Formats: sequence, structure tokens, C-alpha cells
Amino acid sequence: MLDLKFIRENPDLVKRGIKNKGESADIDLILELDKKRREILRRVEQLKHERNQASQQVSALKKAGKPADEVIQKTRELSQEIKSLDEQLKEVEEQLAQELDRVPNIPHPSVPVGKDERDNVVIQAWGKMPEFDFEISDHLEIGQRLDIFDFPRGGKITGRGFPVYKGKGAQLERALINFMLDVHIKEHGYTEIFPPFLVNRASMRGTGQLPKLEEDMYLTEKDDLFLIPTAEVPVTNLHRDEVLSGEQLPIKYCAYTACFRREAGSWGKDTRGFLRLHQFNKVELVKIVPPENSYQELELLLKDATHILEMLGIPFRVVELCTGDLSFAAAKCYDIEVWAPAEQKWLEVSSCSNFEDFQARRMNLRYRPTSTSKPIFPHTLNGSGLATPRLMVALLENFQTDEGSVIVPEPLRPYTGFSIIKREHYA
Repeated sequence: MLDLKFIRENPDLVKRGIKNKGESADIDLILELDKKRREILRRVEQLKHERNQASQQVSALKKAGKPADEVIQKTRELSQEIKSLDEQLKEVEEQLAQELDRVPNIPHPSVPVGKDERDNVVIQAWGKMPEFDFEISDHLEIGQRLDIFDFPRGGKITGRGFPVYKGKGAQLERALINFMLDVHIKEHGYTEIFPPFLVNRASMRGTGQLPKLEEDMYLTEKDDLFLIPTAEVPVTNLHRDEVLSGEQLPIKYCAYTACFRREAGSWGKDTRGFLRLHQFNKVELVKIVPPENSYQELELLLKDATHILEMLGIPFRVVELCTGDLSFAAAKCYDIEVWAPAEQKWLEVSSCSNFEDFQARRMNLRYRPTSTSKPIFPHTLNGSGLATPRLMVALLENFQTDEGSVIVPEPLRPYTGFSIIKREHYA
């Protein structure tokens, strides 16, 4: 969440940031509630002071053997008024907390102002788009021909958007996950986490999914637990309500998880095959860093994610998101998109974001820069390193051959045990 003091001192800046994001939040109501809260607190302190004085007067009167009934009655009236104000304060603070939860993070000043993805800015491109001298197939045709995944049976056992990987397709998916984890651990210095796939409301609120995005999430109502939309949620929340030491930062975690999204807003979008799923696999990168280094760490995070694509030899580009395309919690974000030649489009495989102290405040995650320092909020970052569905699309389409097979990129071969995927038969 945003610092209430920051909102109080910069209301126009916050309103402009919210408008540029295309979000909505009632800043005037927040300021009104904040003013009311502070007025109540001042009145309560004043009444408590008067009650203390009256209590001392009662003691003095009794010690002198004089009647104190009138002062005692005044003390009772003061206590009753304090109780009533405490109840009002609780209601105001609850309403203020609810309104603050609805305020998005505001964009970093460097973020380009724009309404939607059409205003995003391409800042980097890597690799050469492949040229084919034969009629190419899309990933669905390739998958059917090679019998490496089964969407109809996935739909039968669960529903649309829940794929079944099969044979060498399953092996290739597992190889991608293990390859990416190993690179991030051994080359980039991340610590692996294998977290729960279900989280509580506090965790979802901490990273900013709640209350705004509840309709996009899968909820197990009996236990009031959510299937995670990304490993960002459980991994970032590892240190919720903790005070870390400065020596612990920067913290760098990576994690593989399945991810679950209802995609409630996907009507009208291309949902064929792996293009948009309800369940998918992803390797996530999470950082907790000192505020002064967070934008340098964002660039390093982006580099770690794109390094995977460079190793695989898949053409990609990096897009800086405009204000209107930023997520609720992000202050700045880069999308990494791979080229899918049969789809003839760029497909997002990662978003690398800096949330500044927005998530840390919601999670009450703090650290002491030195042993004698007052605890302050760190900055949190995350990025996919990478999500596998559209990566699979790009891999299959970029490395297909005129014989109908698919060449496995060399870095994956120690993980797959094969260098080419040809047609095989499975029951």
C-alpha cells in the first residue's frame, strides 16, 4: 500500500498516478477519514488527560476527607466519552484501511504515460527471426503430429485451459523447468524455494492480489485458501511480519510452481492451445532489496530472465509498459516477449516488476540497514524466469523442421536425453 503520510502530503501526485494507471481510488475520502481519525485521537488524548486530572483530584479530596461524588461522576462521564470515541475510531480506521487497500501503486516517473498496450515502448530486441523454405505449422499442429500433448483429454478430465503433456512433451516441459532453475541457482545466485500451492488471504493481500483481483483467482471456499496465481505470492510472503537485518539483503529467491488463474477477463482473447491457460508452469524470480538499489536490481532481474532465451536461441524483445498497462501493485515493469513464427505475433513469457515498498507495507516486511537503525521497508521485485506455455509455443514453432520434427535446443539436451522430437505412439 502507499504510505498514508505520502498521500497526505502529495494528494495531486497520487491522483495523477492513479489516473495514468486507469485505476480508481477515492483519495478525497481517504484524506477525510485520515483527518477524522487524527481529530478523534487528539480528542481522546485530551479526555484522557482530563480524566487523569480528575482521578488525582478524587484522591486528594478523599485524602482530605472531603466529598468527591461530583468529581467521580465527571470521571465516569469522561470514561464513557472515551469509550464512545474509541468505538468511532475503530470504525474509521477499518474504513480507512479498506480504502487504502484499493489504492494502486503509482508509476515511477520514468514510466511512459499511456492508456494500454498500444502505448508500450519496445526498448530491446535480440535474435534473428527464423526463415523457412517450407510451410510451417503452429504449435497445435506440431503437438498433434508429434503426439506430445493432449488438450481434448485435458478438457475431459478438468476443463478447457488445463493441458495434458504427454511423452516427450512432458519430458520437454520438465526439462525447461529444471534447466531454468539450474541456471538461476548456479549462474545467477538465487536460492531455490519450493512453496505451497495454496495460500491464505493475508498472503494474497500482501502482494496486492486482494481485494482487486479476487474474481480472477481460484478459491477453495471450505478452507478459504487460494490456489496461487504465481509463485510471487507464497515466496514474497515468506518474510511477512518480519524484521530482517541489513546483512540479509539483497535476498534472491527462485521457485517453480504450477500457477492457477481463472482468466475472468479473457473473453475475446486468443485462448487456443498454450496461448492462454487456467493452469500452467512457471519459474519465478523474487528479490527483496534496499530501496536505493531497487532499480539497478530490476535491470539485473531483466537480464537474468532474458539470459534464458539467449541460451535457448529464441528471438525476443523487451517492452517497457506504459502507465495504463501496469499492474495494480507495480511501479515499473518490463515485459519479455518471444517470437512465434506460425502465430506471427509476439508472446509474453515474463513480466519483470519493481513494486518499491508497496508490497512490503502491505506485508509489514521491514529491515534494519544497520544494527542500530530504525526498521524501514525494503523494496520487492519479481519476474518470471520464465513461464513455460508460450515459451513452449515459441520453441516448437522456431525449431520445427521440414520433416515435421522439432530440434531440441542444445542446452536442454542434458535434461531431455534427446536432441530431436519425432513422431512416436503412446496409448
